[in-house]
Amino acid sequence: MMTRLANRVAALTGWPRRLVWLLSGAAAVLALPPFFIIPALPLGFAILLWSLEGVKTRKSALAAGWWFGTGHFAAGFYWISHAFLVQPEIYGWMIPFALLGLGGGLAIFPMLAVWGSWQLGKGPIARAFLLASFWAIAEFARGHVLTGFPWNLLGHIWAINPAPMQFASVVGIYGLSAVTALFATLPSVWVFGRNGRFCAAVGVLIAVLLWGGGMIRLSGLPDVATELADAPQTAPVLQVVQPNIPQSEKWEKSLEDVHFRELLAMSRRPDNLPASRQRIVIWPETAATFFLETDPRRRALIAGILGAKDVLITGAPRTFPRKSREFQVWNSVEVIDGLGDIVASFDKFHLVPFGEYVPFRSILPFPKLTAGRTDFSAGPGPATLHVNNLPPFSPLICYEIIFPGAVTDDQDRPAWLLNVTNDGWFGHSAGPYQHLAAARFRAVEEGLPLVRAAYTGVSAVFDSYGRLQKELPLTSKGVLVSPLLVGKNHTTVYYLWRNIPFYGIVILIFVLVLGYQQVRKSPGTKK
Repeated sequence: MMTRLANRVAALTGWPRRLVWLLSGAAAVLALPPFFIIPALPLGFAILLWSLEGVKTRKSALAAGWWFGTGHFAAGFYWISHAFLVQPEIYGWMIPFALLGLGGGLAIFPMLAVWGSWQLGKGPIARAFLLASFWAIAEFARGHVLTGFPWNLLGHIWAINPAPMQFASVVGIYGLSAVTALFATLPSVWVFGRNGRFCAAVGVLIAVLLWGGGMIRLSGLPDVATELADAPQTAPVLQVVQPNIPQSEKWEKSLEDVHFRELLAMSRRPDNLPASRQRIVIWPETAATFFLETDPRRRALIAGILGAKDVLITGAPRTFPRKSREFQVWNSVEVIDGLGDIVASFDKFHLVPFGEYVPFRSILPFPKLTAGRTDFSAGPGPATLHVNNLPPFSPLICYEIIFPGAVTDDQDRPAWLLNVTNDGWFGHSAGPYQHLAAARFRAVEEGLPLVRAAYTGVSAVFDSYGRLQKELPLTSKGVLVSPLLVGKNHTTVYYLWRNIPFYGIVILIFVLVLGYQQVRKSPGTKK
């Protein structure tokens, strides 16, 4: 049955074949957050690889990759349309252009990956291995070209459970994506004889090893509930505020004081928390919609809800210029102490194109999506903030958290990661869950706890192994209270070697394929 299906797919031509490529790319998205239908990934790639058996020209091979990629990215990023509906009268017309432009533009990466595997692969088995390698290279390139966008990587399917995520502590998310790509491509060759069945079994074995190896790594740890119950009384207490104010109301000037008072009310010390316990109150990205530096009255109100050792960390716009007298605005994190003073700040360095600035503004007439007409300026890069004898932390704003290997200052290693974000732009869609999954991998890679404060959710605390400690659901209003635990911090292989293991995996795949093809070409070898 499977062989007949593979033959029928290979025999397709014209628009039916293009439609199959498009739909198979979209189907593979079901393996990603929040769906986690893992078998959808090898199924989608199997249809793509079977169809390549009927591809006879380079143009068709390029088309296969482009149509598959367009379906994959358009379906995976459908949620960006929500951002244009916050003010539909201004931005609604841009939705089809954004979806088609993003899907079709990003499809260039899988287009080249598929073409490369078709061009160099001599037979379906070699082609499956090469597609996995080229796909991993394409993901790495997508994470770096034109500021990078490493969202919905194949390795993110393992955010379904902390066990299979653990391999990222060795090879990083790009390395995990490389072995996940093998899991995606190898089952397709089941229909191609004895060698194909062996390779397909290897593909399935990858998932078993990832899960089993991760379980072994985590088996020596106390469970999360025990860790929280046994937290030392000297540990600072996190108080993460999730206001869940609609994005359409967030920047309304007439509601500014209403929202501020609501944030203050949610930030008061819990009744069951002793006055001596140090608190870290955290508000999400741009929760303060005003300039704190020039607003001593509001800073005094913040100080009124803090104890002497407490601090409040909030996202806020910042205007004080650096290196220039011209007007500039930064998307920032600012830390306020019990006296109402700003004792530390951090400026976002990885800005969102079209969201926080318009690239090539002189020739592109589009307005940016965020409030205000002025483009945000970029900060200098990752930083570690040392405040009030708290464990030092690395603040990351919005999608800065999705960039592996770029979330800490390696000259000043933090004790925990803080991600403040506002996913309210994307409503109750897959986008916030995809963002959460990508962020979670940074905890595993760096061996550091991750605290996430999201305006509309999902706010969460993960330990240094990526295990969920506490969370607030999407589109809910609430306060997350949890001890900050840094006692299980550890140095990972990924932190020491970064992407070297990833390079090794990709090179190893190429060596295996070249060796396999050389053996098949040798005289006397059974074809």
